[in-house]
Amino acid sequence: MQNRAKHKICIFQDEEDDTIPLGEDAIEVITKDGRRCRLPRVVLRMSRTLNTMISELAIETIGPIPLWKVDSVVLKKILKWCWFHRNDGPFVEYTGTLAEKPPLCEWDQRFFNMHQVMVYELILAANYLDIRGLLDSACRFVASMIAGKSPEEIRRMFNIKCDYTPEEEAKIMRENAWTRK
Repeated sequence: MQNRAKHKICIFQDEEDDTIPLGEDAIEVITKDGRRCRLPRVVLRMSRTLNTMISELAIETIGPIPLWKVDSVVLKKILKWCWFHRNDGPFVEYTGTLAEKPPLCEWDQRFFNMHQVMVYELILAANYLDIRGLLDSACRFVASMIAGKSPEEIRRMFNIKCDYTPEEEAKIMRENAWTRK
């Protein structure tokens, strides 16, 4: 029987856990906050950016892969999502209307129930790493947060200052009245 070390999602040099098997072919990355981390390939395959770096550029042979736009806190969340969805198969772009699209699974709804800033950071990182399933799910979560809300409610929710004059805002509302039917 093989004695395989298990580790939580990724192994930062200063942390140890026992949840996810890394295997021999784990890849080392370094986050923008300078933390080194080993990622299992089963998770890496979900990132088209990392797959390209590894397969076409053979970048893992020259040392850790730099993730200059992803910090270690966000990377942990990304890896948690990827690990849960590791058996989902390749992401397929949905072609129907948003109303026809199946809702997020219960696990995703709980996962994205976090501070808005973290959801935003996940969206940016998923876009940078080209993890299409995560990007789609995170954007759908944000869309569900604003569905049915007025522009004023959305501005309050995201702390957005309206920079339109009342006249400009009234004109926009008249020109786009069809969107509220």
